[in-house]
Amino acid sequence: MTIDDYDWTAIALSLDEKGWAVLPALLDPADCDGIAAMYAPSPAFRSHVVMARHGFGVGEYRYFAYPLPPQVADLRAALYRRLVGRANRWHERMDFAERFPADHAAFLERCHADGQVRPTPLLLRYGPGDYNCLHQDLYGDHVFPLQAAVLLSAPGVDFEGGEFVLTEQRPRMQSRVSVVPLAKGDAVIFAVNARPRAGSRGDYRVTMRHGVSEIRAGQRHMLGLIFHDAR
Repeated sequence: MTIDDYDWTAIALSLDEKGWAVLPALLDPADCDGIAAMYAPSPAFRSHVVMARHGFGVGEYRYFAYPLPPQVADLRAALYRRLVGRANRWHERMDFAERFPADHAAFLERCHADGQVRPTPLLLRYGPGDYNCLHQDLYGDHVFPLQAAVLLSAPGVDFEGGEFVLTEQRPRMQSRVSVVPLAKGDAVIFAVNARPRAGSRGDYRVTMRHGVSEIRAGQRHMLGLIFHDAR
């Protein structure tokens, strides 16, 4: 299945209503296994983060270096192309000034010109007892409001637990929690930070955070695709 085969009208509706949408079987099992197998010390990565050292949770991840592996680079650019219209619409609704160019390379040029030059796609690995605290992937002034994550492992086969979790904080209300059901190869598209929500007096902003619940057994790999680069 290619990116263009999905029902992007339905995806846009889900993003507007919930702040997230699932793309089933974006990667086939062989592609998932191939990307997960990259997780090792290598020049393909620019840094290695052990989450417990920074209070991010328990587990670890590696940020890819430029040039990105072709499959990762192609997927990042293709998803951006499909999401940029929704991103611009969200910024319009939230009264944010920045608008995003149709081409991802042009957006990266903007990031790099302002000092956000470090690539942000990453490969995450969790084992028993690991988890990822609720957070936002904000790396500078230029923030594309949507990002993607692809589950590379099979729930119930490779690992137990490890659900992908999103919270939504609405003004003067308690947080709402979503647990996103994912199978191996599925991608979830979700809000990075703020997203618009329609109210009785027009649009208002809600704040989103994401994380991963505790792994009870096995090993879980995930590919993260953030469209802005980092300082």
